[in-house]
Amino acid sequence: MTRRVAVLRIGHRQLRDARVTTHVALAARAFGAERLYLHRKDPGVVESIQKVVSRWGGNFCVIDGIEWKRLISQWRAEGGAVVHLTMYGERLIDVIGRVREHDRILVVLGAEKVPGELYGLADYNVSVTSQPHSEISSLAVFLDHLFQGEEFGIEYPEAEMRITGLVGSGEDDKG
Repeated sequence: MTRRVAVLRIGHRQLRDARVTTHVALAARAFGAERLYLHRKDPGVVESIQKVVSRWGGNFCVIDGIEWKRLISQWRAEGGAVVHLTMYGERLIDVIGRVREHDRILVVLGAEKVPGELYGLADYNVSVTSQPHSEISSLAVFLDHLFQGEEFGIEYPEAEMRITGLVGSGEDDKG
């Protein structure tokens, strides 16, 4: 099954959250998502990620200024599942099998406390751990479990830049 995944970031505050949101976008792209939706406008984040994509390849995009309730409603109407990553949800390891049954998944992350109604709008409220940590780490862990490591094989033939050998990989080690 070809799975299509997008990420929705709710509560992004342009001046305060630009760096974290950029890292959310980088993690989403690197771990197999196709796009990031921002519910608030932030041309700086959009431009920053466009530069990454132009150098490193792929079709990942950031779309800002999205009305989040409308996006969730549309996503569900088109048969997609909505997964809200939160400390207050079902454990990832208990729910990931059911999530994998969907071919379109919208992962929702809050930048600040999310509106309570989001819990009812989501098909799955998923807890990556029961401890405080960042939305970047929860997204990366969730996507890795979702794709079961397939994201490590992602390659973009049109990329201007790519890593061809890793230090410590044994290929170029001199001891």
